[in-house]
Amino acid sequence: MPTSSSAESALGGPCRLCGAAESLCEGLGMVRYDVPLGHSHFGKLFRCPNHPVEHDTERQDRLRRLSNLGALADKRLEDFYVDSPAHSPREQESLRAAYNAAARFSETPEGWLLLEGGYGCGKTHLAAAIGNARIAHGDEVLFVTSPDLLDHLRVSYGDAEQGYDETFERLKGVRLLILDDLGVENPSPWAKEKLFQLLNHRYTQRLATVITTNAELERLDPRLRSRMQDVDRTSRVIITAPDYRSMTDNARSHLSSALGTYRNYTFDNFDLVGSLNQDERQNITTVAQAARQYAESARDQWFIIAGKPGTGKTHLAAAIANARQERGAEVFFITVADLMDDLRTTFNPSSASSFDQRFNQVKNVGLLVLDDINVGGSSEWAKEKLFQLIDYRYVTRKPTVFTLSDLDRVSERVQVRLLDPRLTARYELTVPPYVMRGRRR
Repeated sequence: MPTSSSAESALGGPCRLCGAAESLCEGLGMVRYDVPLGHSHFGKLFRCPNHPVEHDTERQDRLRRLSNLGALADKRLEDFYVDSPAHSPREQESLRAAYNAAARFSETPEGWLLLEGGYGCGKTHLAAAIGNARIAHGDEVLFVTSPDLLDHLRVSYGDAEQGYDETFERLKGVRLLILDDLGVENPSPWAKEKLFQLLNHRYTQRLATVITTNAELERLDPRLRSRMQDVDRTSRVIITAPDYRSMTDNARSHLSSALGTYRNYTFDNFDLVGSLNQDERQNITTVAQAARQYAESARDQWFIIAGKPGTGKTHLAAAIANARQERGAEVFFITVADLMDDLRTTFNPSSASSFDQRFNQVKNVGLLVLDDINVGGSSEWAKEKLFQLIDYRYVTRKPTVFTLSDLDRVSERVQVRLLDPRLTARYELTVPPYVMRGRRR
């Protein structure tokens, strides 16, 4: 059993370090084992079992300060998303492979992990997440970008006060080294030699190392390339996903731009009077009030507005969209005909996004408003895409608003979902079209 270096005085009182009822280490955090001479544990100190490294916040704070991970302390594996609807299935697969490799390495940091991919694809996030995970396990970690590393070595070279030798030795021997953005530097022969000395030492000593790069391996020093391509020592993962930051901005811009044409359609300027009789006024007031209530708490329901052309369906649907967007919700408003045209444009080789990316954006948007679903789905391809979209949002219970003029013209597969009373609130405007109301006397 574990005992402290003065076992007799250690037992019998609470530990001042961890608060255990019976101290094993006298608050020192270290114990020795009472074992006979010749035992592998004889004469050695071990961490107290009552004070595991996961609970040693003081050590973790010290390791984090030394790690150079301060600005990336919030990067965690659980915050890395691999199923973003903005990515194609192939891109999601590459992200999932990178995540799995990083998760394995964070549990058992052995050998090298090489993460390749373009700017913003998530390489640095995963590398920093590995570092943060190992700090939580009490390991010494050092995170450094390749350009910063070389700049520091140049400045400290030949300056005893800067401690060049000490810095370089620490890099060579640290338990886990994370070298970010290898290849973006334009190294001199001296810098190339320093990089090779550093990484070759870690390679021959089998020290855990994570490297990220957006450069083609053929551009790197052949000596480094041969080590990074050693399948027995290096796990190599290529991320094909594009820059998530620009993709997110483009997606938001695309989804929000369609509502601009209807920006002035609000509940406040929706005409509830006109030349209507009492029954018609009651009908339009009821539908407008229901639409306003839906805009206040859309949640996981569907809202359908039926009626003849020109009765105000689009105005109310746009008013819901504008009200939700003002509350910070992600909204996409579009007619079905325009949606199908928009999806077809992604087949153009010069399109900024693929069909899968665009279709997944629409499928997963916070609130989707599909205006006039009777129009735009004439081809078999369009009908199938419309059904896939509606079926996906039906299964996942995503808030959706529909306008239509004739439910009988909708396919049976779509009708079944639109008429489900568990999900859908359906209202019909029975008032005359706007252009006809002014002709009444």
